[in-house]
Amino acid sequence: MTDFWIAAGALLLVALAFLLLPILRGRRAQAEEDRTALNVALYEERLAELAAQHAAGTLSAEQMDAGRADAARELLEDTEGSDTPRVARLGRSAPLVAAVLVPLIGYGLYLHWGSSDKLELARQFSEQPRTIEEMTARLEQAVQAQPDSAEAWYFLGRTYMNQERPADAAKAFERVVALAGRQPELLGQWAQALYFARDRQWSAELQTLTDDALKGDPEEVTSLGLLGIAAFEEKRYQDAVRFWEQLVAALPEEDPSREAIRGGIARAREQLGEPAGAPQEQQPAAEPAAVTLQVDVALDPQVAKDVSPEDSVFVFARAVSGPAIPLAAKRLTVADLPASISLGDADAMMPSLKLSSFGQVTLVARVSREGNATKGEWVGQSQALETTGDQTRVSLVIDRAETP
Repeated sequence: MTDFWIAAGALLLVALAFLLLPILRGRRAQAEEDRTALNVALYEERLAELAAQHAAGTLSAEQMDAGRADAARELLEDTEGSDTPRVARLGRSAPLVAAVLVPLIGYGLYLHWGSSDKLELARQFSEQPRTIEEMTARLEQAVQAQPDSAEAWYFLGRTYMNQERPADAAKAFERVVALAGRQPELLGQWAQALYFARDRQWSAELQTLTDDALKGDPEEVTSLGLLGIAAFEEKRYQDAVRFWEQLVAALPEEDPSREAIRGGIARAREQLGEPAGAPQEQQPAAEPAAVTLQVDVALDPQVAKDVSPEDSVFVFARAVSGPAIPLAAKRLTVADLPASISLGDADAMMPSLKLSSFGQVTLVARVSREGNATKGEWVGQSQALETTGDQTRVSLVIDRAETP
């Protein structure tokens, strides 16, 4: 943050100059005022001498009038150009005290209302984390600096789950739901974190969360998987088979977790006493083909004047009807633009949330000086795009300032 403090110090010097310059001007004005007062005193003394000489009879009336005229002319000549208005004098102490207090008060106000934490956070996010612990620490700082960022809270919750910290993840997902609304995928993630945080004990609260999630999206994969696990733990094997079969049907054909879920279905059927060779599931409906969008990303000429080559560019896809989090994303820099990239199922942020799982998506490109994927200065967005059928190239132009 050295560059920031250098800039702040330069501004402080400018502020001190405004405070200290009046002291120098006051000294010059005071000197001018003292010289004028001396000239007036000399003039009055000269008039008194002329009056005394006239009274003594050494000067005639005409000579006295001529002397008065000479004295007046000399006074005018001495005071010519000294028309500086009188100013109230506060003395030297007030400006000097102000010069000391201004930087102290400014520093205190910046510590209270400033954004040094966000500045430092932006510097950290511009570098790739070396460990998962470092990434977690950055995300924790991000939600402290931006407590209203649903995306930051979501990624923090996912990170906690990967670190087997379900209690912390549950708090993070609760915050996401409060910010982004009761979206099915978010409710499923929240319910899953609560279930593992409470030692796999099912409750009415978890039932409500999963019911709401499936009401909004009958194929919400996290809720289906969680309901199957809970049913199996409670020896409700028929329910476990039903939920897991729905889950397998909802997952893409290439999803590696399908085999593990089929194994769980087989174990549940064994507990029900069904023969090992019995059909384990109905043939699922045809899975949607993998989706890949070809995206040409460019800067509007007006925006190009205000960006730097090292500024980060985030290109991501969001579902038109679905979770608020990005489905797939890639990171570039302004120096890379214009660029042609592919964005598809292979770039999915989560295996269960792919472009092919949603009928329509929108593409967004964001320029961020701070390297923050959730907040930037300029943005461009496409219209709703169909993910089915033959895909053509999509042009995405970053052409407007992003509103807070």
